[in-house]
Amino acid sequence: MFYDAYINIVSFMEQGGNVLWLIAALTFFMWAMIFERFAYFQSEHKNVIRQATEVWEGRSERRSWSARQIRDGLISEASDKITGSLPLIQTCVALCPLLGLLGTVTGMISVFDAMATQGGNARSMAAGVSMATIPTMAGMIASLSGLIGATFIKRKVDFEVELFQDHLTMDH
Repeated sequence: MFYDAYINIVSFMEQGGNVLWLIAALTFFMWAMIFERFAYFQSEHKNVIRQATEVWEGRSERRSWSARQIRDGLISEASDKITGSLPLIQTCVALCPLLGLLGTVTGMISVFDAMATQGGNARSMAAGVSMATIPTMAGMIASLSGLIGATFIKRKVDFEVELFQDHLTMDH
């Protein structure tokens, strides 16, 4: 059963050409980063907020210009930790369809090569067309799946940063 699945996956990857392996690696990396952000919110996030809040609440004075600058610094540091790898995830989402397009171009080059060397042999041209369309499909699917994860994380990041800003009050 697992052997048959492995054979099917390898066959599919060979039909898509070398670019498909690159799309698969990028997709794996992207989802590893998405799961890392989920793990951060489950484990480290509360400690980051607690530590920054303790620093702020430990101040005796919270109304001056310097106190406002310290508050802004605490918010900025926490925001960077909360955001984490989100920009990298968003870059991967944008890169997946571009790699699919690269696969399309390499597949079409294969079609043109078959036409030039074999005079339009339909079987060899079909392999090139397959090599052109599979990476395009894979790049779009990878991008759409990553977009779902990135959107969820972006909303969570925005919510948590705003909540933290509201939590650090200036009154005292």
